[in-house]
Amino acid sequence: MERLARWGWRRFGPRYFLAYFAFELISAYAIAAGTLGLLSLYQRMSLAEYAHIVLLSFLCIAIGIGFGAWGARGRAAPLLDWARGQRGRDGAAAAWRAGVALPVEVITRSLWLPVVFVAIPVSVFATAHLGLPWYSELIVFAGAAVAIAYSAVLHFFASEIALRPVVRDIAKQLPPEFSGEGSGVSLRVKLLGTLPLINVVTGVVVSGLSTNEHHALEDLGVDVIVALLVSFTLSLELTVLVTKSILAPVRDLLASTERVKAGDLSARVPVVSGDEIGTLARSFNEMMTGLEERETLREAFGSYVDPGVAERVMAEGQMLEGEDVEVSVMFIDMCDFTAFAERSSARETVARLNDLFGLIVPLLLEHGGHANKFIGDGVMGVFGAPDRLRDHAARALDAACAIVAAVEERYGEELRVGIGINSGLASVGSIGGGGRLEFTVIGDTVNVAARVERLTREIGDPILLTEATRALLNGGGPDLDARGEVQVRGREDPIAVYAPLAAVGEPSI
Repeated sequence: MERLARWGWRRFGPRYFLAYFAFELISAYAIAAGTLGLLSLYQRMSLAEYAHIVLLSFLCIAIGIGFGAWGARGRAAPLLDWARGQRGRDGAAAAWRAGVALPVEVITRSLWLPVVFVAIPVSVFATAHLGLPWYSELIVFAGAAVAIAYSAVLHFFASEIALRPVVRDIAKQLPPEFSGEGSGVSLRVKLLGTLPLINVVTGVVVSGLSTNEHHALEDLGVDVIVALLVSFTLSLELTVLVTKSILAPVRDLLASTERVKAGDLSARVPVVSGDEIGTLARSFNEMMTGLEERETLREAFGSYVDPGVAERVMAEGQMLEGEDVEVSVMFIDMCDFTAFAERSSARETVARLNDLFGLIVPLLLEHGGHANKFIGDGVMGVFGAPDRLRDHAARALDAACAIVAAVEERYGEELRVGIGINSGLASVGSIGGGGRLEFTVIGDTVNVAARVERLTREIGDPILLTEATRALLNGGGPDLDARGEVQVRGREDPIAVYAPLAAVGEPSI
């Protein structure tokens, strides 16, 4: 049936709902004809009498289903609108909720219709037409009630299957954050509501088929009562056990899913069965093992490269194509490092550098940049790549002032840094070979920034920036003092450099 539903939805589109309405009508007719056939096992009737009762029931069913369809038009409107082409994101969410909730809403809100339009009139007509005592109406009505309950459950599950291909297509357009929580019927209600009813219907049908010629209509009422008592007493325990057998591992899976949503990737589901639910639990555990390994790799990877770069590599693959991007490049160097290294042990030297870098890197990240690479006792910071920043120059100057202030506060006169900043176009992407790659920024902009950092030792300012960077500041930030034009290695023309008069932490925008 599910395969037929997929074919019908693909073949007919919006007209698929008309086809399903026809199926609902035909299946209701089939149930009515079968129920009246069962009645004939308890009460003798001619073929003409049977046909008269069947025709009346068909008319009553058509009227009842017509009223039900008219009453459900408002609840089904979002689903029908989506099927006709109104497929925005908000429309998809409303259509999904309608498609999931419609089967149970139609049954629960329209359950009185078959009682009023079918069970009562057919019971009265059958009693009068067959010349039965007045109390026979109650017996016939009891049999009709069982048939109506069976029909309601059958149509509920048939509607779920029929709407599933539509809901699946709608789900493809839902936003990732959509949950749909609270829609539809829980698995517990489905099991506890249908299994006892199956026992009732089975008991009545078996009793009718095993009847002999001495069976009377009164026996139908007795059979219905006995089937109800057996279903909700003796077989209820079995129904509850089956429900618990299915729901217990499902609850474990839901509990572990909630832990994962809260960020606990160590969540695992106990595998307590060898059926499909057990297979699902094992698949969940295997998936979580893979996710945990991926997260561990991402965290480890993020310790060696900028977290933003790590995310891009994880998402796009190892090779990030090169492109020309306007950036601000900052070189930060520890002054008098050679002398410090000569009088310190290797352990002390590494500890001092790690402590210094531990101070610098968070400040780069705080201002929107990242530490692209560590070069001996220095750091190359980049602003504007991989994430584009319109105010990359201002952010770089703010970060430089914050770094100088933080270094002075922590180390005092014991340690100083020199910072050179330059802005311009640079090539950004993956560079390397032989299985080893590095995300880096190269070009004349980078070379000039490195040369400017070396000028800090000659001029004496802790921060120097070029005219290219100053032109992008839009007049904000600390006051700058021109240090004139200087010649740097690798450039034919001298470049103008500037030094901020104060290291402030306020934005330079």
